[in-house]
Amino acid sequence: MTDKAPTAPKIALAPRTHTTPPAKFSHGVRKGNILQVAGQVGFLPAEEGRPPTLAGPTLREQTLQTLANVRAVLEEGGATWDDVMMLRVYLTDVDHFAEMNEIYDAYFEEQGLTQPPAARTTVYVGLPPGLLIEIDALAVLG
Repeated sequence: MTDKAPTAPKIALAPRTHTTPPAKFSHGVRKGNILQVAGQVGFLPAEEGRPPTLAGPTLREQTLQTLANVRAVLEEGGATWDDVMMLRVYLTDVDHFAEMNEIYDAYFEEQGLTQPPAARTTVYVGLPPGLLIEIDALAVLG
């Protein structure tokens, strides 16, 4: 029989601003100093009785709201953008890459990072109709 050291609990992160996920997953999970944010999209903060609503039809509106949604999960888990090691950006249209980079760069210029920016990968995917972008993040705290 081996002695197994106790491990940190795995904590589900569910900001008040987020709707219930459409399947059995968490918006984010933290275990010890590792925090993983599930893929977020550009839905506006949840309101009682209102179905999930996109921030708007444009890439700009959806990207900014998606980043706000990622940030909300990070903050729920005690993290900031400075703790993020990796961001993955999922775009539905290769032609959106340059515009997304402009929006992304301007957003992070405003965030006042004190650490180097996160690593990033961008891939092209199919998303449900109307969705143009999805972003997930991995953060390490402490």
